[in-house]
Amino acid sequence: MKGGLRAVSIFEAGKGVLVFSLALLLSSFVSRDLHGIIAEFRTRWNVDPSSHIPALAKMLMHDLTGSRLHFLIMLAAIYALMRFVEAYGLWFEKRWAEWFALLSGGVYLPVELYELAKGFSWLKAGVLAINLVIAGYMLILLIRGRAAAAGAERA
Repeated sequence: MKGGLRAVSIFEAGKGVLVFSLALLLSSFVSRDLHGIIAEFRTRWNVDPSSHIPALAKMLMHDLTGSRLHFLIMLAAIYALMRFVEAYGLWFEKRWAEWFALLSGGVYLPVELYELAKGFSWLKAGVLAINLVIAGYMLILLIRGRAAAAGAERA
């Protein structure tokens, strides 16, 4: 049990580090011409970076202004903080963190299923599988914990 929680904790902390790094990267573009940078990237390497990002990110980046960029940085920082709090709670085997991990993993499952139904990719399937494993593991822990608590009350 402890090893599984620690593995999920490390995974969640890793997601937090990744998204926080993204927030820091975005903050370096606050006073720069982001559209000019993307245009230069397209012409220099003949690659369209928007073709590799989800539709939600494309929508948020459309007509990117300084205030919208600040908003994206704030969202990324809040998401990273949530992942760090979850990782902390799981590392120290807090019951609330198990619930949080179940809910935060489960909330993405319909979106991931929809994305997979739109078109298969190994990345989409892998992300879905990881979230299913984490949500399933948290559900099992919560059910076992409830059963153990009920058994202790009867004794």
